[in-house]
Amino acid sequence: MRALGELERELRTGTGPVPAAARRAVRTTFASCTGFFVFLYGFDRPVAATYALFGAVSLAGLARIPGTGRQRAAVMVRLLPVACLLVVLGTFLAVRTWSAVLGMAVVGFCVAFSSAAGPRAAGVAPGLQLLYILPSFPPYLPHTLGERLGGTLAGLLLLIFAEACVLPDPRAVTYAERAAGASAEAARCAVALGHPPYLLAAPAAERARAAAEALRASRVPEAERPAGPGLRDRAMAHTGLAARTLLSRLRNLPAPAAGREPRQAGIDLLGAVRESATGTATLLRDRRPPALDSAELLRLRARNARTPAELPESRRRQAALLEVADAAVALRTAAEIAVKGRRAHPAADAADRFWYVRQSTVALWWHRLAAHTGPRSVHFQNAVRIALALAVARTVAGLDSLPHGFWAMLAVISLTRTTAVQTRGTVRSALIGTFVGALAAGTVLALAGGQTTAYAIALVPLMLFTFTVGPVRGVGWAQALFTLVVSVVFAQLSPVTWQLAEVRFLDVLIGSSIGIVCGLLAWPRGAHDELSRAAAGLLRACADDVESTTAVVAAPGRLPEPPGDEEHRVRVALVMAESAYAQYQSETQRPAGPGPDWQAAVMTGHHVLWGAGRVLGSADGTPLARGEAAGLQEYAARVAAGLRRAAAEADTPPKTGSGTPGRAAPLLPEAVPAPTEAAPPDAGLAYFATTAWLDTLTADLEAIDTGRAAARIPG
Repeated sequence: MRALGELERELRTGTGPVPAAARRAVRTTFASCTGFFVFLYGFDRPVAATYALFGAVSLAGLARIPGTGRQRAAVMVRLLPVACLLVVLGTFLAVRTWSAVLGMAVVGFCVAFSSAAGPRAAGVAPGLQLLYILPSFPPYLPHTLGERLGGTLAGLLLLIFAEACVLPDPRAVTYAERAAGASAEAARCAVALGHPPYLLAAPAAERARAAAEALRASRVPEAERPAGPGLRDRAMAHTGLAARTLLSRLRNLPAPAAGREPRQAGIDLLGAVRESATGTATLLRDRRPPALDSAELLRLRARNARTPAELPESRRRQAALLEVADAAVALRTAAEIAVKGRRAHPAADAADRFWYVRQSTVALWWHRLAAHTGPRSVHFQNAVRIALALAVARTVAGLDSLPHGFWAMLAVISLTRTTAVQTRGTVRSALIGTFVGALAAGTVLALAGGQTTAYAIALVPLMLFTFTVGPVRGVGWAQALFTLVVSVVFAQLSPVTWQLAEVRFLDVLIGSSIGIVCGLLAWPRGAHDELSRAAAGLLRACADDVESTTAVVAAPGRLPEPPGDEEHRVRVALVMAESAYAQYQSETQRPAGPGPDWQAAVMTGHHVLWGAGRVLGSADGTPLARGEAAGLQEYAARVAAGLRRAAAEADTPPKTGSGTPGRAAPLLPEAVPAPTEAAPPDAGLAYFATTAWLDTLTADLEAIDTGRAAARIPG
């Protein structure tokens, strides 16, 4: 009853998987059947009809472009030249088997590797693969290129029209609107912190936490995630991170010294943070510049940094307030770049933090792709795996003259997963579904014979049912129904017998077998092993950066060797770890159960990057007292040692739920002192900023330690 109630609510509101699949099925069927019928029965052009149908199906049925219909239509418009190029390449490279195989390997790798550019590129990749596969099979007929291009363009243009105008999807909340809501919540927190008791009440702290959680990538629909390599996407991702950091700093702001009112300078700074956050919310929500800029916030931040408080407790709060102000400034700057693009001009002292503003679009794309060029990138691994499988399938189809061999390659791109375990599970369901579909298709073909009118009448409702039920019920249903669809389609293109269904099953069996073998040969565990290595590399880079940054604060004038090298290592390692973690979340892990807290390791990288910049910015060049410097370096050494222990365990994590006897030694075996609780009476702001940063990393290590303990619990 509960499931029926949820389905009824989905149908009433138009949200949920079933209504979304039904809308897409209508659009896909309209585009593919319109082009197919017009070319086949109106102009007697079977080649153009075939390409019109499969052109629409490639980007609507096989591809999974995230977003609303209008968002998908915008993506498809930009893909039209790429689609035409793939059809041309496939047509001319089909002249020889070796050239078709080589082209399949190169195109397969390039298209699959483009997933490094973000969710939209990853979603469209299978459809683009099909647009090359279809013309790359014999017979070699270059004189039909005009019909092929005409059919492909007609099918895609009809699909673009359908996506943009037919049954529009409900509008989703954009990432900018989420960030605007988080900025507005930060402004409300700043107001509350400026009045007694100068701490956030539990309800306000919970609202701030919820606003920050709403910006996590796992909580944001794929189409709205700012994951692309371009300037605005990078800036919007930076905006979300800055908003989460600001809300966290506001929630954890220390209370004033006991029995004392907070300094007026701090109250004024919170007021400037409120004004800046309110302006940022306006900028993100309305896409127009707010009435006030960040000049007042920058002025008050500089004044607070120049006038330290008298008591150590007050200086601790002052250092935390400066971190709040820093996050607010970063939030406004990132939002301005996200909205204005290259017309935004960040302050000179923020040039390193917003390095991408100085880079061209080509350079930003190069940075993204170059970072993933190598066997340690999951995007590179996936591209090699799919290119190898497609090349082998094309070789088998060419050498054995496999009838309708492109079905085998279609099985490769639709059934191959990132782990061997997932591929085997998917293939099992797909083969059962294909077998059932082949039995049904053989029966239909035997009964209907050459009655093309019956096939034409059945095609529309069959496609509607296929593209509605298949995405909702899973790969077995999808393969069974799609087998019926292609049988009905090919029965209209040329005379066929029930044996067409047999060929379909044979092709899917061959293609899925190739996918399984290639999956076993090329990184069979998917992102699992790579995530372990990436997390270990990230934690080691973080340890080096912690020691280097603390050394600069403890001994002003000393620079890392070479300058910025540790930060660059953390940044690159973080990119690799985040991409591996994103894929890991989508994979079915075996055995199931609690495992290492990989997200805690990834967040540690973010905290090191942001914290190091704040700490170095707080250092005014005044040498610390010998005791202060020694205390900071000892604290940093303990934290760095803990990070290296965590890295060593990430390289060889315990088996999930293995129940390893005993408990592993904690990452911080000795009690790490809390210098802020017994600070020297004359300690400066740099001292408190550094200890606050190390406190944050200590909390990260505790979270990682908790994940280690959970992984050792017997399952």
